[in-house]
Amino acid sequence: MINRFLRTASTRRLLATIGGCVAVIAGGTAIAVGAQGSGPMPRPAPLAGAIHRALTASPVRGINASISFTNHLINASELQGSDPLLGGGTGQAWISNDGRLRLELYGDNGDPEIVVGKTKWWISDPTLQTVYEGTLPAHSGHKSGKTEALPSVAQIQADLNRLMQHVNVSGAVPTDVGGQPTYTVTVSPQHSGGLLGQAQLAWDAIRGVPLRFAVYARGDNTNPVVELAATGVSYGPIDSSIFTISPPSGYKVVRVATPAATGAQAPARAKLRHGKRQAEITGVRAVASRVPFKLVAPRKLVGLPRQSTSLLDMGGGHGALVTYGQNLGGIVVIEQPATANSSQRLNLSNGSGDQARGVSLPTVSIHGTTGQELDTALGTVVRFTRGGVTFTVLGSVPAYAADAAARAL
Repeated sequence: MINRFLRTASTRRLLATIGGCVAVIAGGTAIAVGAQGSGPMPRPAPLAGAIHRALTASPVRGINASISFTNHLINASELQGSDPLLGGGTGQAWISNDGRLRLELYGDNGDPEIVVGKTKWWISDPTLQTVYEGTLPAHSGHKSGKTEALPSVAQIQADLNRLMQHVNVSGAVPTDVGGQPTYTVTVSPQHSGGLLGQAQLAWDAIRGVPLRFAVYARGDNTNPVVELAATGVSYGPIDSSIFTISPPSGYKVVRVATPAATGAQAPARAKLRHGKRQAEITGVRAVASRVPFKLVAPRKLVGLPRQSTSLLDMGGGHGALVTYGQNLGGIVVIEQPATANSSQRLNLSNGSGDQARGVSLPTVSIHGTTGQELDTALGTVVRFTRGGVTFTVLGSVPAYAADAAARAL
């Protein structure tokens, strides 16, 4: 059952599913969908009560939904051609009661698809002529066989009270999505939100199924930057043949590794693999003594105080992670040894030199060194290589702030 699956599935299974979706939109792009209709709306209800009703709703046997997809992360002037992953579009989504999922977007140059089965997932990107695929980690479930008790209204309200000490949370606003009565809740940062304005989630008021998710940039609560919503929904069994399709032939295949450990075993295995001592290496002096380059970690960066310095395992080598400021208003700097690919210009094209569609990232000069910059409505990423070290500067900040931080290193 879909709403019960979302409540009881292991964190790793959910993260693996989400991670597969993220692979499609690598490079800072994201999926955005649909708008609300003018259908029936539920009666007003307290937020805690609306959440409790969603958690205790009767399970549904499947979902077949038409979706609308909008993406305003990247400036339209940088988009070339028609690509629903980058510019938005419409499509269809199917979800079975055992957790299988298929999402298809309709594009002029092919239809991107996401398919999640019981043990595997794959994603096709026609623009890049690439298929990303991986295996979902095994889930052992609860050894005791007991189902975790659902929280009461009072427990949910207590959790909301704790949450509201850190973020602003609206009530359950009666809305409609895809012709279904829904409740919508809005969450916004109280302090240091960077470029993030607010996020919204709408769920079916009767069945408890999420039907819309949207993210808005600071200063604009009308036009979502990222939105995924249903424009038409039907509930019922989904034929298994919907999920038994194969990836397009002739595409380049990229296999994405997925952690195999689950539950309480994962931390123990991670310590055995990477070593407890390495996981605890923090601080400028300790990290500087273990990276194969001169660490750059000023006490302040564009006025933001340094918060932490950590050693990174870069797949056989060591790098450094340095953070400045707090929360979403902060800046992160990743430093790693330069490789043969470090100086290559980043782009989101089809990889064959054909720039008829996709995104070509602009360049930026960092003290005479040419770097690449991805400027989105929710943040900026700058990458450049200097003296055998590749620096990646990222944060939920405007491009000029990220550029200034890069030049201050």
